[in-house]
Amino acid sequence: MNYTPEVEARLRADAEQVIARYPNSRSAIMPLLHLIQSEDGFCSPRGITLVADILGLTRAQVSAVATFYSQYRRRPNGEYNVGVCTNALCAVMGGDIIWDELSEYVGVGHDETTADGKITLEQLECNAGCDYAPVIMVNWEFFDNQTPASAKQIVDDIRAGKDIHPTRGPDKVHTFKEISRVLAGFEDGHVDEGPAGGEATMAGLRIAREQGWTAPVSEEEQQ
Repeated sequence: MNYTPEVEARLRADAEQVIARYPNSRSAIMPLLHLIQSEDGFCSPRGITLVADILGLTRAQVSAVATFYSQYRRRPNGEYNVGVCTNALCAVMGGDIIWDELSEYVGVGHDETTADGKITLEQLECNAGCDYAPVIMVNWEFFDNQTPASAKQIVDDIRAGKDIHPTRGPDKVHTFKEISRVLAGFEDGHVDEGPAGGEATMAGLRIAREQGWTAPVSEEEQQ
């Protein structure tokens, strides 16, 4: 099914803003795929066709990008993407246990979506939050120092329609479609809403300041 004329006109207008940021229009392919996900919840066939037409590419060329990167979905994603890190440090700190219990609790496995369309569950690779292991990410917002019980509470709150609040970042987690629009390059006003780093991340900087340590100066900077 094609987009309605109104929706297609809106997407094309947004696409023009995205393309204007790049010297080569083809460079806009990745944010445009996020734009499609903000509308359809995945990289739909009609969305791929539209991106191909806008950029003067073939559908195969656009699909090649959409199938390469894991943040692009080829089937409808849940309203909330709940990712459990099971890479080395998170795994040994309890990530594997969280994954096993949460998958059984929700009733779906990796890259599967609950029947109500609320939750897509995903096993994640490292998200550079090792100092807060084990970590869960919901729509790419951090939930630090998790346990099986706290992970189940997250999905319970999602199912109940409650706002969920990440450890760091914005005040609440926004939907997959809303976040996809941000990834397409359209600010939502929440960028400075909460802290980006917690005590574990900032400990080194704090100690350096307390000790009066400074970065070494190169010979070029000394001259």
